[in-house]
Amino acid sequence: MRKSVNIIYITIVVIVFGTFAIVFTTFSRPTFSELERRELATFPTFSIEKLFNGSFTDEVSKWFSDSEPYRDQLLQLSLHFSDWLKIGKGASKITFHAADAPPPGEEELDAEDKLTASDNRVVHDYDNEVNANDKAKIAHRGIIVVGEVPRVRALMAYGGTEQGGVPYANAANNYKRTFGDKVNVYCMVVPTATDYYLPKEAKDASKPQSPTINNIYAHLDKDVKAVDVYTILGVHAKEDIYLRTDHHWSPLGGYYAAKQFAKVAGVPFRDTTAYQRHVVHGYVGTMYGYSKDIAVKNSPEDFVYWTPKKIKYTTTYINYQVNKDFKVTGESSPVKGDFFVHYPDGSSAAYCTFMGGDSKITQVRTATKNHRRLIILKDSYGNTLPGWLFYSFEEIHVIDSRYFTKNMVKYVEDNKITDILFANNIFKAYSGSICKEYEAFLTQ
Repeated sequence: MRKSVNIIYITIVVIVFGTFAIVFTTFSRPTFSELERRELATFPTFSIEKLFNGSFTDEVSKWFSDSEPYRDQLLQLSLHFSDWLKIGKGASKITFHAADAPPPGEEELDAEDKLTASDNRVVHDYDNEVNANDKAKIAHRGIIVVGEVPRVRALMAYGGTEQGGVPYANAANNYKRTFGDKVNVYCMVVPTATDYYLPKEAKDASKPQSPTINNIYAHLDKDVKAVDVYTILGVHAKEDIYLRTDHHWSPLGGYYAAKQFAKVAGVPFRDTTAYQRHVVHGYVGTMYGYSKDIAVKNSPEDFVYWTPKKIKYTTTYINYQVNKDFKVTGESSPVKGDFFVHYPDGSSAAYCTFMGGDSKITQVRTATKNHRRLIILKDSYGNTLPGWLFYSFEEIHVIDSRYFTKNMVKYVEDNKITDILFANNIFKAYSGSICKEYEAFLTQ
């Protein structure tokens, strides 16, 4: 009896291992992970030097494990099991190292009008009035997962201090000193959703962002204009101003920020009635891959954006070629294209609606003839802004901090730029690296 049981057990083990061997050695391997939003490892190029120093076999091992067949499906299955077993930390174990809202209405706009220009250099702490009593847990990479399916929200913990961000202010100051009275310089620091939607039970998981923003604005020279979007976003926090499943704000959040910028810059601005509303249903953004929490995937949302109705404009791109380390290796000649890229329902790429991504210089020429020409220096948060400003500026140039190979002084002169807006999220503004990149633009 025991012998027959052993034979059955050995047979099952052989079949299982044989199946895995066939799958892992013969089935096609993926090159991109939709779950983690990244390119997977590729088979390395062979060289004698790499063989003898051991790096070739290391790279083969990485390729083999990173690009396993059905990788995302197996990882999703694992996440389902983890969720079923309730694996994860509660908020009490953290250590530091909204209901659907109506479209913007007159009541909210009246609240905005109470904010004066004198408020621009001082932002005030925001008390969560939306989901303060929601449950929270800590997922992969310290992502804070809040609420219940189907309205889960994923938040990034912030660890900056109130003394941070001074190099960012200095970069804006340096631009103003470089260009003088010929160019207006503005500084917009965009908070993340965490400051508006962090529940009470997870309050120790993240530090407040307003002290850092205040410190940045306090270090701006008097002729550099601060653009306080922190307060405006707080006024509208009950609306869908941030994406629940993505680390970005929503196009609606960008709308309120663009409106505040237009007020500070003294240019005209059109509200959402001048735009056509579009919806990508079933959107799940980057926070699913970051958190590896199945509840995020099971809480898809609408990605809502707007396109201008009655203004003519043309968009020209200089597209950069980049390597696997995102370093620029080449660039295209100027080419005309669409500013808005329309994605189907369920697409995880919907945030690329604006300009199709980041690795390019974008120039938009509009029918607004007021001799105001704007550069937006930005990270991906800034992508939502230019589409709201076609009625405000004659030209809009969009430059990502990671991709610009020209000399900024010459670029400003050649394009007769009148306004420069620094528009970065709080993590980028706190980072010294982005400040060095902006400074380098002036002399490269």
